[in-house]
Amino acid sequence: MEFIKEIAGIIFSIFNEMSFYLLLGFLFAGILHVLVPQQLFSKYLSQNNWVSVLYATLLGIPLPLCSCGVIPTAMAMYKEGASKGSVVAFLIATPQTGIDSIIATYSLLGLPFAIIRPIVALITSLFAGLVTTFFTSQDTPSENIAPAVTQPAEKLSFTQKLKRVFEYGYVEMMEDIGKMLMFGLVIAGLITYFVPDNFFLIFEHNTLLTMLLVLLVAIPMYVCATGSIPIAIALMMKGMSPGTALVFLMAGPAANVASMLVIGKVLGKKTFVLYLTTLIIGAISAGLIIDNFLPTAWFDVSNFHSMAHHGGHFYHFKMACSVILLALFANAIFFKKNREKAERTRTTDTEKTVSFKIGGMNCNHCKNNVTNAIGKLSSVEKVTVDLSEGIAYVEGNPTDEEIKAAVEAIGFEFKGRI
Repeated sequence: MEFIKEIAGIIFSIFNEMSFYLLLGFLFAGILHVLVPQQLFSKYLSQNNWVSVLYATLLGIPLPLCSCGVIPTAMAMYKEGASKGSVVAFLIATPQTGIDSIIATYSLLGLPFAIIRPIVALITSLFAGLVTTFFTSQDTPSENIAPAVTQPAEKLSFTQKLKRVFEYGYVEMMEDIGKMLMFGLVIAGLITYFVPDNFFLIFEHNTLLTMLLVLLVAIPMYVCATGSIPIAIALMMKGMSPGTALVFLMAGPAANVASMLVIGKVLGKKTFVLYLTTLIIGAISAGLIIDNFLPTAWFDVSNFHSMAHHGGHFYHFKMACSVILLALFANAIFFKKNREKAERTRTTDTEKTVSFKIGGMNCNHCKNNVTNAIGKLSSVEKVTVDLSEGIAYVEGNPTDEEIKAAVEAIGFEFKGRI
């Protein structure tokens, strides 16, 4: 039992270092979500040229979307007429960063990593988008593209906007990435405890091999940009090079099995190959540059190990932030279960309700996109989506074919009527 206490202590130490920055990051994520109009996507990204690739990258870097939440947004962009190049750039830039993960990166990995991470995301995304644009510029648009899934702009008062900022940042965002963050913390604790110190020094003369091994693990893994940070620092404390850690920070959030399947299905096999190839080239190139051309002292994490065990500066303030953050996580989980239960009760009380099983939903952004896609059908009067159960409760007379087309157009799986 002693080793469990030690692992728990390591996990909480890392969490304690991140807590203030996570609170700040969630706040900025809410502000960004409320203030950035959704119309920007269709206005500036529906061009088949390098300009749309640049806009897609610049819009994607600060957005707080994980690798599952970015998929429906990207598919909606594609349905708006955005080029495959801009969609690929958006798919790579968005899940790697986010305002919340940039701030959290600074808290654990320091200022150099916090600056380099979005810069690398920018360069890699531009490279991927431009390569994809070059090789797919002659492709014909999909004949199955449906009307775009966009929400009408809401006119909110200042008080309503402020409320929406906190709801999104401290409820919806925590629902979405809370599990992944905790997963990352647990993995970091296990690595710190069980992996021998300087383990990765056995690969110090073959950094490229280490990067390829990390890619094999990171690409199919589902981990958000923020959740990948504690894993990266744990690996660096065991001797992994900063460049290889960056490879993990890039590839882990930017790809997973589910997103790759959707990209291949909706955008085509050629676009999928270009997406994956450019991501790998960008990650390895950035990692090699960091390991061979930047000062090692910039990426020293040994002082973090000391702070984690001896309290560091502002220990009591950090503890207070940790308590607040844990309370908010607990509230988000409780709120989610009760809200979905209430919505499900209201919807299923009617005789006209039909239930459909939907696969691939992992966050509130996924839920909102499915709700909007089904809700736009003329045969649908009302729709309520239960994220935890993966079920859409629909009032009206839609056919299975209509629901299937609407759901699959934005990258989710239709599993039939229940």
